[in-house]
Amino acid sequence: MANNSLPLVIAEIAEVAGVEAAWAMSQAFGGQTVYIPREATPGHWLVELVGIEAAAKICKHYRAGNAGMQVLIPLAKNHAAKQRLIKALEAGMSATEAASVSGMHERTAFRARKKLADADDRQGKLF
Repeated sequence: MANNSLPLVIAEIAEVAGVEAAWAMSQAFGGQTVYIPREATPGHWLVELVGIEAAAKICKHYRAGNAGMQVLIPLAKNHAAKQRLIKALEAGMSATEAASVSGMHERTAFRARKKLADADDRQGKLF
């Protein structure tokens, strides 16, 4: 499940607790250092944000002996915008429309559309 285009911390969280938990943390605390406790407990902000199961996995991953750990959560805004761009292009929008809905530059949309087309050509046609 690891995605090399994601910032390292977001990719780690996605790997251990799921993509939804990683995005929730990025959206809520992107650009900030947060303390991940040793254990997930009811009522803690992490449990409230991602749920007890995902929080427990995140705590276990970042546990440092008998203590938790300070973790800098990256912004990952550009990745989210690029995901919106790709989804828009895959849905059949023009490069200009996809750029508009994603908040990215039109030239970026044209390049992404070309990469998607090149990837389809390498796959070949089944029928």
